[in-house]
Amino acid sequence: MEVVIQPDAEAGARLVADEIEQLLQARPDAVLGLATGSSPLAVYAELIRRHQAGRVSFARARAFTLDEYVGLPPEHPERYRNVIERDFTGQVDFAPGAVQGPDGSAADLPATCAAYEAAIAAAGGVDLQILGIGTDGHIAFNEPGSSLASRTRIKTLTEQTRRDNARFFGGDVDAVPHHCLTQGLATIMSARHVVLVASGTGKAEAVHQLVEGAVSALWPATILQHHPHVTVLVDEDAASRLRLADYFRQVYAAKPAWQGL
Repeated sequence: MEVVIQPDAEAGARLVADEIEQLLQARPDAVLGLATGSSPLAVYAELIRRHQAGRVSFARARAFTLDEYVGLPPEHPERYRNVIERDFTGQVDFAPGAVQGPDGSAADLPATCAAYEAAIAAAGGVDLQILGIGTDGHIAFNEPGSSLASRTRIKTLTEQTRRDNARFFGGDVDAVPHHCLTQGLATIMSARHVVLVASGTGKAEAVHQLVEGAVSALWPATILQHHPHVTVLVDEDAASRLRLADYFRQVYAAKPAWQGL
């Protein structure tokens, strides 16, 4: 696990965009894993800017989203298929049908979860997965207590997550669904490169547990300590609880440029 501390979210976003740009130059048909929520927005804004400048194309790429609310109608603005299109994919040149997500309105939810796992496998797996992290350490919608071996499935959201997400529903926590479909922790661990971004003091404890805590289902993101290629990109506020912050800065400052993230 590499921890990269940057002055702010925008500086971190430029590094992630660099990595994705280089990936797509080397492999135009690469498979990306896309997260929703506030954490990756700076990354998407930077990628949109580079696409508009003619630096990067997604025309041959594919993408899979992490999760979806259960029960929201197709036209709901907070349905994650609509959110990712609004925030990112609809502003670049992904081909029609190239971006897939789990179907939270399916009649047979277990079957759609199994089909989603099969679709990721059929695409050859995810080359680079973008992640955020919740204040309680969840990644995707793998809440505390999630099985470290879990695959795509239905989950019940914690009250903390529903309160955190109420800001997207006009501040009304009762409007936030109780259930979701989410890639499991083992699904996420199958990606070849995981890039987790976090900013702000509200994420500082979760980042501390992720990087320096024990691997535990109580902090689901800690499973990433077992991944062979994880990059944790944080701003100074999100890094404020890291005991080894100075060492992480020294390591990154001395890193050979050719290694990338």
